Amino acid sequence: METIRNYLETMFANMPNTPEVKKAKDELLQMMEDKYNELIAEGVNENAAVGTVISEFGNLDELAESLGLQKEVDEVNNRQENVNRRFVSMEEVKRYLSHKTRSAIFVSVAVMLCIISVIFPILGGISPMIDPGPSVGLMFISIAIAVGLFIFNGVISRDWSYIRREPCQIDMATAEYVKDRLRAYRPVNAILLSVGVMLCAFCWVPVAAIRNEYMVVILFLMIGFGVLLIIYTSMTSKSMERILGLNDGTTISGTYSDGAKVEYNSKAAEVIMSVYWPTITCIYLCVSFLTFAWYITWIIWPIAAVLRKIFSTAFAKEV
Repeated sequence: METIRNYLETMFANMPNTPEVKKAKDELLQMMEDKYNELIAEGVNENAAVGTVISEFGNLDELAESLGLQKEVDEVNNRQENVNRRFVSMEEVKRYLSHKTRSAIFVSVAVMLCIISVIFPILGGISPMIDPGPSVGLMFISIAIAVGLFIFNGVISRDWSYIRREPCQIDMATAEYVKDRLRAYRPVNAILLSVGVMLCAFCWVPVAAIRNEYMVVILFLMIGFGVLLIIYTSMTSKSMERILGLNDGTTISGTYSDGAKVEYNSKAAEVIMSVYWPTITCIYLCVSFLTFAWYITWIIWPIAAVLRKIFSTAFAKEV
Protein backbone atom coordinates (compact mmCIF):
# COMPACT_ATOMS: atom_id res chain seq x y z
CA MET A 1 0.00 0.00 0.00
CA GLU A 2 2.86 2.37 0.68
CA THR A 3 3.95 2.02 -2.95
CA ILE A 4 0.46 3.00 -4.09
CA ARG A 5 0.36 6.05 -1.81
CA ASN A 6 3.79 7.20 -3.01
CA TYR A 7 2.72 6.75 -6.62
CA LEU A 8 -0.43 8.79 -5.96
CA GLU A 9 1.66 11.58 -4.42
CA THR A 10 3.80 11.63 -7.56
CA MET A 11 0.67 11.78 -9.75
CA PHE A 12 -0.72 14.79 -7.89
CA ALA A 13 2.59 16.52 -7.14
CA ASN A 14 2.08 19.32 -9.68
CA MET A 15 -1.68 19.66 -9.23
CA PRO A 16 -3.02 22.86 -7.63
CA ASN A 17 -3.29 22.78 -3.85
CA THR A 18 -7.07 23.35 -3.74
CA PRO A 19 -9.90 21.69 -1.79
CA GLU A 20 -11.30 20.20 -5.01
CA VAL A 21 -7.99 18.59 -5.94
CA LYS A 22 -7.46 17.28 -2.40
CA LYS A 23 -10.95 15.76 -2.41
CA ALA A 24 -10.36 14.08 -5.78
CA LYS A 25 -7.02 12.77 -4.56
CA ASP A 26 -8.62 11.23 -1.47
CA GLU A 27 -11.35 9.66 -3.61
CA LEU A 28 -8.80 8.17 -5.98
CA LEU A 29 -6.75 6.82 -3.08
CA GLN A 30 -9.88 5.12 -1.71
CA MET A 31 -10.59 3.55 -5.09
CA MET A 32 -7.00 2.34 -5.38
CA GLU A 33 -7.07 0.88 -1.87
CA ASP A 34 -10.39 -0.87 -2.52
CA LYS A 35 -9.08 -2.39 -5.75
CA TYR A 36 -5.88 -3.48 -4.01
CA ASN A 37 -7.75 -5.14 -1.15
CA GLU A 38 -10.08 -6.84 -3.62
CA LEU A 39 -7.15 -8.33 -5.53
CA ILE A 40 -5.44 -9.48 -2.34
CA ALA A 41 -8.70 -11.16 -1.24
CA GLU A 42 -8.77 -13.01 -4.58
CA GLY A 43 -5.34 -14.46 -3.85
CA VAL A 44 -3.24 -12.14 -6.06
CA ASN A 45 0.23 -11.54 -4.64
CA GLU A 46 1.15 -8.07 -3.37
CA ASN A 47 3.44 -7.01 -6.23
CA ALA A 48 0.94 -8.10 -8.88
CA ALA A 49 -1.87 -6.30 -7.03
CA VAL A 50 0.13 -3.07 -6.86
CA GLY A 51 0.98 -3.33 -10.57
CA THR A 52 -2.67 -3.90 -11.50
CA VAL A 53 -3.86 -0.95 -9.39
CA ILE A 54 -1.25 1.40 -10.88
CA SER A 55 -2.00 0.28 -14.45
CA GLU A 56 -5.74 0.81 -13.90
CA PHE A 57 -5.67 4.08 -11.95
CA GLY A 58 -2.19 5.41 -12.67
CA ASN A 59 -2.88 7.84 -15.53
CA LEU A 60 -4.28 11.15 -14.31
CA ASP A 61 -4.92 12.39 -17.85
CA GLU A 62 -7.31 9.49 -18.44
CA LEU A 63 -9.01 9.90 -15.04
CA ALA A 64 -9.26 13.70 -15.13
CA GLU A 65 -12.79 13.89 -16.51
CA SER A 66 -14.25 11.28 -14.14
CA LEU A 67 -12.60 13.02 -11.17
CA GLY A 68 -13.81 16.45 -12.28
CA LEU A 69 -10.24 17.71 -12.73
CA GLN A 70 -10.07 18.19 -16.49
CA LYS A 71 -9.50 21.94 -16.23
CA GLU A 72 -6.80 21.55 -13.56
CA VAL A 73 -4.98 18.81 -15.47
CA ASP A 74 -4.98 20.89 -18.67
CA GLU A 75 -3.61 23.89 -16.77
CA VAL A 76 -0.86 21.76 -15.23
CA ASN A 77 0.13 20.34 -18.63
CA ASN A 78 0.30 23.85 -20.11
CA ARG A 79 2.30 25.14 -17.16
CA GLN A 80 4.81 22.30 -17.38
CA GLU A 81 5.38 23.08 -21.04
CA ASN A 82 6.23 26.68 -20.17
CA VAL A 83 8.13 26.06 -16.91
CA ASN A 84 10.04 22.81 -16.80
CA ARG A 85 10.97 22.19 -13.16
CA ARG A 86 14.16 20.20 -12.67
CA PHE A 87 13.69 17.09 -10.54
CA VAL A 88 16.29 16.78 -7.78
CA SER A 89 16.79 13.21 -6.59
CA MET A 90 17.41 12.15 -3.01
CA GLU A 91 21.04 11.32 -3.83
CA GLU A 92 21.54 14.82 -5.22
CA VAL A 93 19.97 16.28 -2.09
CA LYS A 94 22.25 14.25 0.17
CA ARG A 95 25.32 15.43 -1.77
CA TYR A 96 24.06 19.02 -1.68
CA LEU A 97 23.54 18.95 2.08
CA SER A 98 27.01 17.45 2.59
CA HIS A 99 28.45 20.22 0.44
CA LYS A 100 26.58 22.90 2.38
CA THR A 101 27.92 21.51 5.65
CA ARG A 102 31.48 21.87 4.34
CA SER A 103 30.60 25.28 2.93
CA ALA A 104 29.31 26.39 6.33
CA ILE A 105 32.64 25.36 7.86
CA PHE A 106 34.65 27.30 5.24
CA VAL A 107 32.59 30.48 5.56
CA SER A 108 32.33 30.47 9.37
CA VAL A 109 36.06 29.78 9.80
CA ALA A 110 36.88 32.52 7.28
CA VAL A 111 34.75 35.06 9.13
CA MET A 112 36.31 34.03 12.45
CA LEU A 113 39.80 34.47 11.00
CA CYS A 114 38.88 37.99 9.90
CA ILE A 115 37.62 38.85 13.38
CA ILE A 116 40.51 37.39 15.37
CA SER A 117 43.18 38.64 12.95
CA VAL A 118 43.39 41.83 15.00
CA ILE A 119 44.66 39.77 17.95
CA PHE A 120 48.15 39.54 16.44
CA PRO A 121 48.92 43.30 16.27
CA ILE A 122 47.29 43.73 19.69
CA LEU A 123 49.68 41.16 21.15
CA GLY A 124 52.55 42.85 19.32
CA GLY A 125 51.64 46.15 20.91
CA ILE A 126 51.21 44.99 24.50
CA SER A 127 53.72 42.16 24.83
CA PRO A 128 57.43 42.98 25.08
CA MET A 129 58.24 39.43 23.93
CA ILE A 130 56.49 39.79 20.55
CA ASP A 131 57.85 41.89 17.69
CA PRO A 132 55.14 44.26 16.33
CA GLY A 133 56.38 43.83 12.74
CA PRO A 134 55.75 40.08 12.33
CA SER A 135 52.53 40.35 14.34
CA VAL A 136 51.08 42.70 11.71
CA GLY A 137 52.21 40.26 9.05
CA LEU A 138 50.33 37.47 10.85
CA MET A 139 47.19 39.60 10.77
CA PHE A 140 47.40 39.91 6.99
CA ILE A 141 48.16 36.19 6.64
CA SER A 142 45.04 35.41 8.68
CA ILE A 143 42.96 37.69 6.47
CA ALA A 144 44.52 36.23 3.32
CA ILE A 145 43.59 32.70 4.44
CA ALA A 146 40.05 33.91 5.11
CA VAL A 147 39.76 35.48 1.65
CA GLY A 148 41.14 32.27 0.15
CA LEU A 149 38.45 30.26 1.94
CA PHE A 150 35.75 32.62 0.65
CA ILE A 151 37.02 32.25 -2.92
CA PHE A 152 37.45 28.48 -2.66
CA ASN A 153 33.95 28.11 -1.28
CA GLY A 154 32.55 30.22 -4.11
CA VAL A 155 34.26 28.07 -6.71
CA ILE A 156 33.13 24.70 -5.33
CA SER A 157 29.59 26.03 -4.85
CA ARG A 158 29.09 26.77 -8.56
CA ASP A 159 28.04 23.19 -9.30
CA TRP A 160 25.02 23.67 -7.05
CA SER A 161 23.92 27.06 -8.35
CA TYR A 162 20.89 25.49 -10.06
CA ILE A 163 19.37 24.76 -6.62
CA ARG A 164 19.09 28.50 -6.08
CA ARG A 165 18.51 29.77 -9.60
CA GLU A 166 16.41 27.17 -11.44
CA PRO A 167 12.87 25.95 -10.76
CA CYS A 168 13.37 22.60 -9.01
CA GLN A 169 11.25 19.92 -7.44
CA ILE A 170 11.66 17.06 -4.95
CA ASP A 171 9.42 14.11 -4.24
CA MET A 172 7.68 13.31 -0.97
CA ALA A 173 10.25 10.71 0.13
CA THR A 174 13.07 13.23 -0.26
CA ALA A 175 11.06 15.89 1.56
CA GLU A 176 10.42 13.48 4.45
CA TYR A 177 14.13 12.63 4.61
CA VAL A 178 15.11 16.31 4.80
CA LYS A 179 12.39 17.09 7.35
CA ASP A 180 13.59 14.24 9.56
CA ARG A 181 17.15 15.51 9.23
CA LEU A 182 16.09 19.09 10.01
CA ARG A 183 14.01 17.92 12.96
CA ALA A 184 16.99 16.03 14.38
CA TYR A 185 19.27 19.05 13.85
CA ARG A 186 17.02 21.60 15.57
CA PRO A 187 18.26 20.88 19.13
CA VAL A 188 21.85 21.19 17.90
CA ASN A 189 20.94 24.40 16.09
CA ALA A 190 19.37 25.82 19.25
CA ILE A 191 22.43 24.98 21.36
CA LEU A 192 24.98 26.33 18.87
CA LEU A 193 22.95 29.48 18.25
CA SER A 194 22.47 30.10 21.96
CA VAL A 195 26.16 29.59 22.75
CA GLY A 196 27.18 31.81 19.84
CA VAL A 197 24.87 34.64 20.89
CA MET A 198 25.97 34.36 24.53
CA LEU A 199 29.65 34.50 23.58
CA CYS A 200 29.06 37.66 21.55
CA ALA A 201 26.77 39.23 24.15
CA PHE A 202 29.07 38.60 27.12
CA CYS A 203 32.45 39.03 25.43
CA TRP A 204 33.03 42.16 27.51
CA VAL A 205 32.79 40.32 30.82
CA PRO A 206 36.45 39.13 31.00
CA VAL A 207 37.67 42.65 30.19
CA ALA A 208 35.44 44.20 32.85
CA ALA A 209 36.19 41.55 35.47
CA ILE A 210 39.94 41.32 34.97
CA ARG A 211 41.41 44.67 34.02
CA ASN A 212 44.31 43.37 32.00
CA GLU A 213 45.39 44.26 28.49
CA TYR A 214 45.54 40.59 27.53
CA MET A 215 41.81 40.23 28.23
CA VAL A 216 41.17 42.12 24.98
CA VAL A 217 42.53 39.06 23.21
CA ILE A 218 39.98 36.90 25.06
CA LEU A 219 37.27 39.33 23.97
CA PHE A 220 38.07 38.89 20.28
CA LEU A 221 38.42 35.12 20.64
CA MET A 222 34.97 34.96 22.21
CA ILE A 223 33.48 37.12 19.47
CA GLY A 224 35.21 35.15 16.72
CA PHE A 225 34.12 31.78 18.03
CA GLY A 226 30.60 33.03 18.75
CA VAL A 227 30.18 34.36 15.21
CA LEU A 228 31.60 31.07 13.86
CA LEU A 229 28.90 29.10 15.68
CA ILE A 230 26.12 31.44 14.56
CA ILE A 231 27.12 31.40 10.89
CA TYR A 232 27.81 27.66 10.79
CA THR A 233 24.52 26.58 12.33
CA SER A 234 22.50 29.19 10.40
CA MET A 235 23.95 28.07 7.05
CA THR A 236 23.46 24.39 7.88
CA SER A 237 19.80 24.73 8.83
CA LYS A 238 19.16 27.16 5.97
CA SER A 239 20.40 24.58 3.43
CA MET A 240 17.78 22.09 4.59
CA GLU A 241 15.07 24.74 4.58
CA ARG A 242 16.07 25.70 1.04
CA ILE A 243 15.58 22.12 -0.16
CA LEU A 244 12.18 21.95 1.53
CA GLY A 245 11.23 25.18 -0.23
CA LEU A 246 12.03 23.99 -3.76
CA ASN A 247 8.56 22.84 -4.71
CA ASP A 248 5.94 25.21 -6.06
CA GLY A 249 3.97 26.33 -3.03
CA THR A 250 0.71 26.49 -5.02
CA THR A 251 0.80 22.77 -5.82
CA ILE A 252 0.20 19.61 -3.79
CA SER A 253 3.97 19.02 -3.67
CA GLY A 254 4.32 22.42 -2.03
CA THR A 255 2.73 20.99 1.10
CA TYR A 256 5.71 18.67 1.58
CA SER A 257 7.71 21.53 3.07
CA ASP A 258 5.25 22.34 5.88
CA GLY A 259 5.72 26.02 5.10
CA ALA A 260 9.53 25.93 5.32
CA LYS A 261 9.97 28.21 2.32
CA VAL A 262 10.04 31.95 2.84
CA GLU A 263 8.54 33.69 -0.17
CA TYR A 264 9.36 37.35 -0.82
CA ASN A 265 7.06 39.98 -2.25
CA SER A 266 9.24 40.73 -5.28
CA LYS A 267 12.05 39.30 -7.37
CA ALA A 268 14.28 42.17 -6.28
CA ALA A 269 13.75 41.26 -2.60
CA GLU A 270 14.57 37.62 -3.35
CA VAL A 271 17.83 38.64 -5.06
CA ILE A 272 18.76 41.00 -2.22
CA MET A 273 18.24 38.33 0.43
CA SER A 274 20.16 35.71 -1.57
CA VAL A 275 23.31 37.89 -1.63
CA TYR A 276 22.83 39.41 1.81
CA TRP A 277 25.60 37.61 3.73
CA PRO A 278 28.22 37.81 0.93
CA THR A 279 27.51 41.56 0.76
CA ILE A 280 27.89 41.92 4.53
CA THR A 281 31.19 40.06 4.35
CA CYS A 282 32.42 42.40 1.61
CA ILE A 283 31.33 45.47 3.62
CA TYR A 284 33.04 44.14 6.74
CA LEU A 285 36.34 43.57 4.95
CA CYS A 286 36.25 46.91 3.11
CA VAL A 287 35.42 48.94 6.23
CA SER A 288 38.00 47.08 8.30
CA PHE A 289 40.77 47.53 5.73
CA LEU A 290 39.99 51.19 5.15
CA THR A 291 39.73 52.14 8.83
CA PHE A 292 41.94 49.45 10.42
CA ALA A 293 39.45 49.61 13.29
CA TRP A 294 39.30 45.83 13.63
CA TYR A 295 38.66 46.20 17.34
CA ILE A 296 35.18 47.62 16.63
CA THR A 297 34.17 46.56 13.07
CA TRP A 298 33.11 43.14 14.39
CA ILE A 299 29.92 44.89 15.52
CA ILE A 300 28.83 44.75 11.86
CA TRP A 301 27.96 41.04 12.28
CA PRO A 302 25.40 41.21 15.11
CA ILE A 303 23.88 44.34 13.55
CA ALA A 304 23.66 42.53 10.20
CA ALA A 305 21.92 39.56 11.84
CA VAL A 306 19.27 41.83 13.38
CA LEU A 307 18.78 43.73 10.10
CA ARG A 308 18.39 40.48 8.16
CA LYS A 309 15.55 39.41 10.44
CA ILE A 310 13.88 42.79 9.93
CA PHE A 311 14.32 42.65 6.13
CA SER A 312 13.12 39.06 5.82
CA THR A 313 9.98 39.98 7.76
CA ALA A 314 9.39 43.18 5.79
CA PHE A 315 9.97 41.55 2.40
CA ALA A 316 7.97 38.39 3.15
CA LYS A 317 4.96 37.85 0.95
CA GLU A 318 1.67 38.22 2.77
CA VAL A 319 -0.36 35.00 2.90
